[in-house]
Amino acid sequence: MFERFKKKKAEAFFAPVDGTFVPLSEVADPVFSQKMMGEGFGVQPTSSEIYAPIQGTVTTIFQTKHAIGLTSPSGSEVLIHIGLDTVELAGEPFEVHVQEGQTVDEHTQLVTADFDRIRKAGKAEVVLTLVTNGGESFDSLNKNQVKHGELLRK
Repeated sequence: MFERFKKKKAEAFFAPVDGTFVPLSEVADPVFSQKMMGEGFGVQPTSSEIYAPIQGTVTTIFQTKHAIGLTSPSGSEVLIHIGLDTVELAGEPFEVHVQEGQTVDEHTQLVTADFDRIRKAGKAEVVLTLVTNGGESFDSLNKNQVKHGELLRK
C-alpha cells in the first residue's frame, strides 16, 4: 500500500562524456539552470562520444536525436540532452548507437555528436544529464575534468 512512498535507491551516476564538469546552475539556459527539468549536471565536452550515465533501459530516443531518455531499475528517469537549442538542427549532427528497449550501462555509447557542426550552427555544445522525476542535487560535486565512465556519485 505504501510502495509509492518508499525512498528510491540511490543511483550510481557516471560522466557521460570527457570534458569539464558544469554545475547545472551555470548552464546558459534558464530551463536547465533553474532546474525546471530536474536535478542534474552538465559536461562541456572534449570528445564526441556520449555514453550512458546510469545503468538502465533506453526508453525514449527523440526524433531529432538530440536527447535520449533512460530509466533505471529503481525508476529514476534520466534525460541526456546534447547541446542547447540543438532540437533546431533536426538530428543532423547526431548518430545514435542504441535503440529503445536496449539495456545500457556506463560503457554503452549512446550517441556520436559532431560538435564542430553544432558550434558552427551557433549552438552551445554542453551535454546535460537530468533526473526528470526527482532526485538529489549534484551541486555539491567538486569536479573539474571528467572522463566518460568516471563515477560521479554513488
